[in-house]
Amino acid sequence: MSYKIILTLPAVMTLLLTLSCHKTVEEGAPDYPTKLTDLVDPWIGTGGHGHVFLGASVPLGMVQLGPTSVTEGWDWCSGYHISDSTIIGFSHTHMSGTGIGDLLDLTVMPVTGEVTPGRGTADDPASGQWSYSDRSREVVRPGYYATRLTRYGIDVELTATSRVGLHRYAFPEGAEQPAIIWDLANGGNWDRLTKGEVKQVSDTRVEGYRYSTGWAKDQRVYFAAELSTPIRTIDYGTNPTPGKESDVPYNYAYIHLAQPTEPVLLKVALSPTSTEDAWANMAAECPGWDFDSVRKAADEAWEEELGRMRIAASDSATLVTLYTALYHTLITPSDYSNVDGSYLGADFTKHADPGYTTRSTFSLWDTYRAYHPLFTLTQTDRMRDIVGTMTAISSEGGKVPVWHFYANETNTMVGDPGICVLADAIVKDLCEEPDSVYQELKKTALLNERGKDLRREYGYIPYDKMGESVAYDMEYAIADAALAEAAKHLGHEEDYTYFLKMSKSYHHLFDPVTGFMRGKGSDGEWHTPFDPTASKHRDDDYCEGNAWQYTFLVPQDVEGLAGCFGGEERLIAKLDSLFSISSDLTGADASPDISGLIGQYAHGNEPSHHTIYLYSVLGRQSKAAPLLRQVMTELYHAAPDGLSGNEDAGQMSAWLLLTAIGLYQVEPAGGRYYFGSPIIDAAELSVRDGHFTIRVHDNSAENIYIQRIRLNGGDYTKRYLDYEDIARGGILDIYMGSEPRDF
Repeated sequence: MSYKIILTLPAVMTLLLTLSCHKTVEEGAPDYPTKLTDLVDPWIGTGGHGHVFLGASVPLGMVQLGPTSVTEGWDWCSGYHISDSTIIGFSHTHMSGTGIGDLLDLTVMPVTGEVTPGRGTADDPASGQWSYSDRSREVVRPGYYATRLTRYGIDVELTATSRVGLHRYAFPEGAEQPAIIWDLANGGNWDRLTKGEVKQVSDTRVEGYRYSTGWAKDQRVYFAAELSTPIRTIDYGTNPTPGKESDVPYNYAYIHLAQPTEPVLLKVALSPTSTEDAWANMAAECPGWDFDSVRKAADEAWEEELGRMRIAASDSATLVTLYTALYHTLITPSDYSNVDGSYLGADFTKHADPGYTTRSTFSLWDTYRAYHPLFTLTQTDRMRDIVGTMTAISSEGGKVPVWHFYANETNTMVGDPGICVLADAIVKDLCEEPDSVYQELKKTALLNERGKDLRREYGYIPYDKMGESVAYDMEYAIADAALAEAAKHLGHEEDYTYFLKMSKSYHHLFDPVTGFMRGKGSDGEWHTPFDPTASKHRDDDYCEGNAWQYTFLVPQDVEGLAGCFGGEERLIAKLDSLFSISSDLTGADASPDISGLIGQYAHGNEPSHHTIYLYSVLGRQSKAAPLLRQVMTELYHAAPDGLSGNEDAGQMSAWLLLTAIGLYQVEPAGGRYYFGSPIIDAAELSVRDGHFTIRVHDNSAENIYIQRIRLNGGDYTKRYLDYEDIARGGILDIYMGSEPRDF
């Protein structure tokens, strides 16, 4: 299909005006774009394996309201894929960028005529409630979605507040049997309804709930809904979905409407705790019916958030790609509280307002690497929410979260990534009660679960005792190093010594003969046969990777990793091989997450995200620069398939944003942001104490190497900036050139 970056004429005019007045750094202060929401292209990542959410929301809102397709499967984890124009309804919760599907709760579908409720099948239009979307009329921008349902001739518009989804349906004139199907059965992937209700409480109002089990074993969503037109009758029924059968009285409500004489509005408020709280959320956030005002407020909310990172660049595609990346970092972790601050805890009880906004959907194995280091710069106020929520989850649920959403711990992915996030916050003084947070981290690290007991017994996790042993062990080592830094920061010297020692466990897994990290058995012998390019998805010694990718997963101790190889030059030579070797993988079931390959470097998955920056840590920026530029220009672009792998709840986007401004935190809780090769002309970040401005001089496709750095007017020679250098505000000048230079 044809594809346009900017969908509306006003957006085109705004972008052209913005670019026409753009100045280089040398001409004076840069003119930053003035209408940032026009630079967001939500289609980026809806194709390929991006899995991003498409629809209406506000920054980090509870409601993500958008279309859900008939098709299910890996590339429909968000409910939408650019290749599929079917729509079974508009769901109020969505995942974004994840490799597993869930949510898609409370799906509603406006219909006309005789319709069979239910998902149906894509090969039979009459088998369910679905319709094709008229892609020529499909419009999406921050806070707004619109399309036409071709089967029914209904024009649909969606917008949202944090806790309320607002729909506007223009039924065709004289429409027969106008109705709304309230689909309780629909849920992402293997999500299955366990209990639900849609109860009429007035001639325009319904309320209820949806309980389900799937990736989240016990997910609960309450709703309150109001229509702008009277309800005529409601029919209830069950339409079983193969593989998702439920012992419930009904799984849909067929809400028949009076004949509309004007567009029908529907507002749906969500709550994690009760229908009463959902009504209170609606009363506070969306008491009226002014769709356009709500849409305008959503746009303004996005404009404000996008303004925390003002970017100047010399071409439109770069601006669109970067501002879309920033948009994608603001979908989750979503609001999980009521307007009075109450929330559903990890103990499944209602808790009163804790004094911060409780949040949900923590894809921490992904996001500890770049997303949270970015947030500690530009979202210090929201770090209070994140620290508070994650600490409460540990207190209520028994441990720091791994992959947590809607009060459920899924234990998805390896290691203790939540420790990395909270330890980083401690070291950066972003915790109001750091000692309380630290005790939750220590408690979690010392649990006898998920291989940690084996690690303490053997010094490593034996492959014959546990799957994905190398991945688990190496991620635990990273978390231990972060915890050691937090202990040191707080003066816990004995803990510092202990966890620092534990962070060296990767040494047990390094085979000096082959030069790779390998699985080792409980008898001390290496796992054979061994092929560093081999992969068997979620069924080998690694996790969504192979020996090539995991050998460099030591961001916490680059000096120690160099020692394994016999010195820095040998480590650099091994890195060179990583990027030059064939990208072929061996194995009949290689992980699909190993994508975005340059040699065996896999940018499409998170364990590789720090790897290029190892060159910078080692003082070989000249080797990092061309690779960073290659990733930014070849593996990110303004198209539906513009991501090289799952967007992963903001991580893939955060990597791009940090790399584009020339800085990247390699070591969790290290507080050091290493220099790379910036592609922007200038950036202004809203940081803890004000603004941090980056001015890039003489930047071009040829001038990719940093020649000189000045910080606040003085020459700067370190390979990195400390967190405090950025957080206190200031001006960073980076001078680029075409000659390779190391420092």
